[in-house]
Amino acid sequence: MRTTVEIDPITRIEGHLAVRLEVDSGKVAQAFSSGEMFRGFEVILRGRSPMDAQQITQRICGVCPISHGLASLGAQEEAYGISLPPNGILARNLILGTNYIQSHLVHFYQLSALDFVDITAVLQYKGSDPVLNNLKSWVKSQLDSTAIFPAAPFLPRYEGRYIEDPEINIGAIRHYLEALEMRALAQEALAVYGGKAPHATALVPGGITERITAANVAKVASIVARLQAFIETAYLPDIMAVAEAFPDYAEIGKGCGNFLAYGVFPEIDGSRLLPGGRVEQGRMMDFDPDKISEDTASSKLSSPSGLHPYKGETVPDPDKPGAYSWLKAPRYDGKPQEVGPLARILVAYLNGDTEVKGLVDGALEALSLPLTALDSVLGRHAARALECKIVADRCAYWVGQLKAGEPACTDFELPASGRGAGLTEAPRGALGHWLEIEDYKIANYQCVVPTTWNCSPRDAQGQPGPVETALEGTPVADPKNPIEAARVVRSFDPCLACAVH
Repeated sequence: MRTTVEIDPITRIEGHLAVRLEVDSGKVAQAFSSGEMFRGFEVILRGRSPMDAQQITQRICGVCPISHGLASLGAQEEAYGISLPPNGILARNLILGTNYIQSHLVHFYQLSALDFVDITAVLQYKGSDPVLNNLKSWVKSQLDSTAIFPAAPFLPRYEGRYIEDPEINIGAIRHYLEALEMRALAQEALAVYGGKAPHATALVPGGITERITAANVAKVASIVARLQAFIETAYLPDIMAVAEAFPDYAEIGKGCGNFLAYGVFPEIDGSRLLPGGRVEQGRMMDFDPDKISEDTASSKLSSPSGLHPYKGETVPDPDKPGAYSWLKAPRYDGKPQEVGPLARILVAYLNGDTEVKGLVDGALEALSLPLTALDSVLGRHAARALECKIVADRCAYWVGQLKAGEPACTDFELPASGRGAGLTEAPRGALGHWLEIEDYKIANYQCVVPTTWNCSPRDAQGQPGPVETALEGTPVADPKNPIEAARVVRSFDPCLACAVH
């Protein structure tokens, strides 16, 4: 017998997402992912100066504003025909790198860890840590009360299997609290060269407006070292603990099998720390940005379907028959693509990156898993954690390469007309901004963001989006407590605030 299960809203993500599951014989037979609001940033930008774009688009998201700012600047810099000085490249990498770190830490500890960690284990704590004892007292008092939301944000929760070892649970809970401090530190480092966080004021075409000094170099280096230590001693071990406790999730959440990455963190020599590319069913494939299109068959938009982003339109149509999401359905050569840390790690691995290969092979060997197991819930979490280490370690290198007193920005003139594409990677995946300028104003602007790729609805060919595909086949032991499906969705780290335009 088929049962319909509605998860509306999906909590502990950014924005408003609903998922409808058709469950048959204890497994998801079909899934439908729905973005439930419209924002229209692309419409807001028309007619404005392109110099406004990097500030306006940062307001798309408070978690990954830097990626939007840099994607906008990439589009502008291509249109203006300018390049960055070495200090500008390095400082932007540090701004983006520290944003990646805080985003990845928040995703695991504040958004996803509670899918696996038993918060009630803190009630068994008998040590002297004042932070844990305060939390213990608070949770106990909330559980004993008649509060509508007892022990929020930890409870209420879906009932299901959680980590059983009290010591692992208590350690992860302590790290949950420490991760909030680490996020604040990462934001502080971001603001050194970004001007402020979360929405950096120092990002301008040609580089950044902040000066590089010996004092701010030392400050950023000190913070990065603390972040590296937390990643090594807390984040990576906690990911391994979850993987060991939930080995079945290495087989749950397999996506569409197609992975796309634009590449991110440009180096001074023209390479990228994490390269761009495309993986199709385990093989590296060529990438041509002209093959990107946006399908609107199931979208609450009357915009024509199948347009390239340069020609894209954003026309809301809330009453469109058959539409069930405010997201468009981006496709590459007509096929859905999963984007995100897993895509970046797979592209780097198959490109022969020795650091990535060493880290991935070591983790897989420790868990006795094959490479194909990465295409799973556990694989997405592991890829994000390994990437966090890679980025933090490279931040320590970049800060050492800055030259105090040398310029961090290039002069330029705003052209009357032009166009450019800014292709980069947000923490959640491939991010593209496409810009057209006419008479010194923005004539058209389109953003295709990671969660638009991942949480896209079905297209005109009936192909489900990556999250919808990953949900299909997921076991649901109790339709009233669909924790298994929630774990699959949150492994993608959805950001609906970014995805709905």
